Amino acid sequence: MKLKYIIYPLLILLIGYLFYNKLWGARAKEANAQTAPGKKGKKPAIPVNVMIVKDTAFSNAIDVTGSIDANEQVELRSETAGNITGIYFKEGGHVEKGQLLVKVYDKDLQASLKQIQVQILLAQQTEYRNKVLYSKEAISKEEYDISLTSLNSYKAQADLAKAQIAKTEVRAPFSGTIGLRNISPGGYLSPQGSIATLVNIDPAKITFSIPERYQGLVHVNSKINFNVESSRDVFTATVYAIEPNIDVNSRSITLRAKAENKKGLLKAGGFAKIHFTLDNIPKTIMIPTEVVTPDIKGSNVFITQKGVAVQRAIKTDTRTDAKIQVVSGLKAGDSLIVTGIIQMRPKVAIKIIKVIK
Repeated sequence: MKLKYIIYPLLILLIGYLFYNKLWGARAKEANAQTAPGKKGKKPAIPVNVMIVKDTAFSNAIDVTGSIDANEQVELRSETAGNITGIYFKEGGHVEKGQLLVKVYDKDLQASLKQIQVQILLAQQTEYRNKVLYSKEAISKEEYDISLTSLNSYKAQADLAKAQIAKTEVRAPFSGTIGLRNISPGGYLSPQGSIATLVNIDPAKITFSIPERYQGLVHVNSKINFNVESSRDVFTATVYAIEPNIDVNSRSITLRAKAENKKGLLKAGGFAKIHFTLDNIPKTIMIPTEVVTPDIKGSNVFITQKGVAVQRAIKTDTRTDAKIQVVSGLKAGDSLIVTGIIQMRPKVAIKIIKVIK
């Protein structure tokens, strides 16, 4: 009996030992092998997509906003005060340069001019007689000079009267469309009072600004395309003037372009959405912006070489909504890693899942 009680416990202990050693011994050895000094566990390769870098054409363009201005615009006013005797334009109508628009009372000035003209006739006769007498030495030169001076004085008075009469007429300084009038026949007009606004909107002027970093890419005769809210047409304008100074607050350059407006679709004060093509680059490299990782030295990307990731420093330039231009650091044919960027480190093993060409 005593032998049985000794053998059974020993058998149970032996079976338990064998079972424990088989189940946990292999895991312990594997863990010890991974943590043992001088031995490193091999990390699994990171699955990535790569893009084959290639040269492509790039149109360097920006979208900005601007305002539409009249080619010429003036607030019409009278140079002299007086009662209005005539209005010779139609509100909203077209007027030609030099056309009479408004007439102010000038009867008194006309009477003064006639009086001076009569005096001129008398002075001319006196001057002529004295000239004949002086040629015959019948009078002195002093007497002749007095008659000549009197004639010239009357002529000057006549010129002054004519100038004053001209000020009673308001004429169009240029051809254009006249706005709503602020006067009525018989009303009193003063130099401070506005008559109407005269606008020439063909061609229309487009004023807009661009960031100063683009100043080397703009020049006179550059073309722009723009849209306005009131029309679905796409309009074209040509840059004709560039502000020489940079705005210190916005760090931008102001430009002005002219657009043909024969149909009158463009109105002064309107809002323009401008698409400005700055430069066309026939051969450059464009990559997705999300693959670029910045650091204190600049910008970097990762490419694949012999199954591992290699960090490459790049220099960038123009950025669009989705891509950025690379001017150095990459060449056509490089395999650019475009996914798994957060996990990327130099010399990390990678597994290519998809190649984007």
